[in-house]
Amino acid sequence: MSSNSILKDTSIAFLESYLNNASPTGYESEGQKLWMQYLKPYVDTFITDTYGTAVGVINPDAPFKVVIEGHADEISWYVNYITDDGLIYVIRNGGSDHQIAPSKRVDIHTKKGIVKGVFGWPAIHTRMRDKEEAPKLSNIFIDLGCETKEQVEALGVHVGCVITYPDEFMILNENKFVCRAIDNRMGGFMIAEVARLLHENKKTLPFGLYVVNSVQEEIGLRGAEMIAHTIKPNVAIITDVCHDTNTPMIDKKVEGDLKMGKGPVIAYSPAVQNKLRDLIVDTAEESKIPFQRNATSSATGTDTDAFAYSNGGVASALISLPLRYMHTTVEMVHKEDVENVIQLIYETLLKIENNETFSYFK
Repeated sequence: MSSNSILKDTSIAFLESYLNNASPTGYESEGQKLWMQYLKPYVDTFITDTYGTAVGVINPDAPFKVVIEGHADEISWYVNYITDDGLIYVIRNGGSDHQIAPSKRVDIHTKKGIVKGVFGWPAIHTRMRDKEEAPKLSNIFIDLGCETKEQVEALGVHVGCVITYPDEFMILNENKFVCRAIDNRMGGFMIAEVARLLHENKKTLPFGLYVVNSVQEEIGLRGAEMIAHTIKPNVAIITDVCHDTNTPMIDKKVEGDLKMGKGPVIAYSPAVQNKLRDLIVDTAEESKIPFQRNATSSATGTDTDAFAYSNGGVASALISLPLRYMHTTVEMVHKEDVENVIQLIYETLLKIENNETFSYFK
């Protein structure tokens, strides 16, 4: 299977619609519906939970259970305070970056529909008269073009409304995917593509495969924590993004040396079960899939941690996608890396047999 044969035109069309749809933490349902609709031909059934995690299941009656997982939510803001003259101050919903906010357009989600606004910022002419103040959570604000608090409220905007950026999908130089929320709806896309390949290649697995698109990762791995206890898997392979450290202002001695275009990143961490990781590495080498390694110290900071330490311990591993400009509206990944993550998960699944493979003391 060559990497340039994996993604179809229909795959890219789905990816574009999926990324363009807003799925802020706590409000992922519309994106989950798109994902389930795309996945439906390739799975036997679905599981959903109270908070919106969606799971496509192949071979649901099998006693041995394997999870492949990404998370569906994107960072966003909450309306926190509305001034008497109609300006809005915000708090984070996940790791939203205050420094990129000034002059960005926003969508405020209300029961009346989307309300458009902008993060305002004083003109450079006025800022240079004294010591310049940097953007921070206490001074960034949204302007809806309203003159009073009452006008804002009449639009349906109130404290607690969630706010997203409307920036949409584009392709640069034919092989770079750019959008907000690639962290980590690209993970949901990649695991869906794995399910598609299994279906189209008529592969029969000796276990139940649970294709998990979890919610609320950006605020503490909460969706993965909940669904892990529902599924009770034997094995979990997680996919998320990691930093491409080959851009300005990143210290490789601290962050490691990782670069998009050089392949999936296999994590080394206490949460990563050694034998499962070794199986993934061996699979990459045997299948001639390029890969990189990343040491994540005491925790991965991804849903891997939630699965690994659930249910008395689940053999878990992390395959990451190198990404530039994380938590901005121009997150960027390489098409070949996307294809190679899909291929690596697919090939690894074909090698998993039973729990004895991952016995620590075997």
